[in-house]
Amino acid sequence: MPNEEKQTAAGDGLRVGVFICDCGLNIAGSVDTQAVTDYAATLPRVVCAVRNRYTCADPGQNEIKAAIREHNLNRVVVASCSPLMHEPTFRACIASEGLNPYLLEMANLREHCSWVHGGDKDGATAKAKDLVKSAAARAARLQAREETSMPVTQAALVVGGGVAGIQASLDLAGAGYQVYLVDKEPSIGGIMARLDKTFPTMDCAI
Repeated sequence: MPNEEKQTAAGDGLRVGVFICDCGLNIAGSVDTQAVTDYAATLPRVVCAVRNRYTCADPGQNEIKAAIREHNLNRVVVASCSPLMHEPTFRACIASEGLNPYLLEMANLREHCSWVHGGDKDGATAKAKDLVKSAAARAARLQAREETSMPVTQAALVVGGGVAGIQASLDLAGAGYQVYLVDKEPSIGGIMARLDKTFPTMDCAI
């Protein structure tokens, strides 16, 4: 069934684009990325599946932007490396085309697949297909989100006036914060205040 027919059949208006990254040989060396791309094109709601050599590089990002315009994408799946490394990159990429940055889903084909299944290309490819399928399904459930800013009171409350509480209060105060140190006892010091001497110097604990 052609992609446009699949979209019409879905009936929910979702148009997902999937972008499979070779990451040089980091992924393509262990995964048949073309087979994964071909498979992604058959998934529900997927109207565009593209294979890139380096999706995070400018040419790869430009392909994503062009596909958003050409196919009117409203969800994007990037199957590449760890979101820890490039999720902000791809969020900024789709946001530049007017798409909410939280309508992005990533599948980690590098750390979760190719790097741990280097000696089993068939198995790694099958797993990559599953990861992409899961990511595409999650993408269909994403909703746009807006970031907000909240005022923060530049002060800290430290509960417990023992050694740890006192040191935390000193550190926070040294960093320029107003500190409120509270303890259930009438004096601070905790257990340390009850000791006569401390090892190894045998100095007074107070």
